[in-house]
Amino acid sequence: MSSVTKRLLKELQDIRKDLTDELLSLGPVDDEDLLQWHAVLRGPQETPYQGGLFRLRIDIPEEYPIKPPTLTFATPVCHPNVHFETGEICLDILKSQWSPAWTLTSTCLAVHVLLANPEPSSPLNCDAANLLRCGDFVGYSSLVSMYTHIFAGQIQ
Repeated sequence: MSSVTKRLLKELQDIRKDLTDELLSLGPVDDEDLLQWHAVLRGPQETPYQGGLFRLRIDIPEEYPIKPPTLTFATPVCHPNVHFETGEICLDILKSQWSPAWTLTSTCLAVHVLLANPEPSSPLNCDAANLLRCGDFVGYSSLVSMYTHIFAGQIQ
């Protein structure tokens, strides 16, 4: 058994006790391929994402945990650090700040924190970032709430 398989089976075993109100599900897409996972995040409370359910695609490299997984939103998300069309996520732990100490659970929870704490200085969605940079929090919240209602009211 490869080291990546051992690590993923251990993480899978730990997930049952790690699921939270924020991370509703996390696991392999099917039992035949441990390198393809999905997760469902609940929109953070007291944010424009509240009430939404957001599906993530997780592609795990053969070199995991030395190399980070690739997480993308399968559910369209309006957020400064998420590309609206591709679901790409701009988050330092998914790139330069990755550490093998991160698990798939902790990585998904970091994405959940990012939803509530956008960083408009490194945008993948310039429209959303510009609203925040200009201080238009009402406009930003309205836009995010609309997209959350349209796309994240149920799992896509």
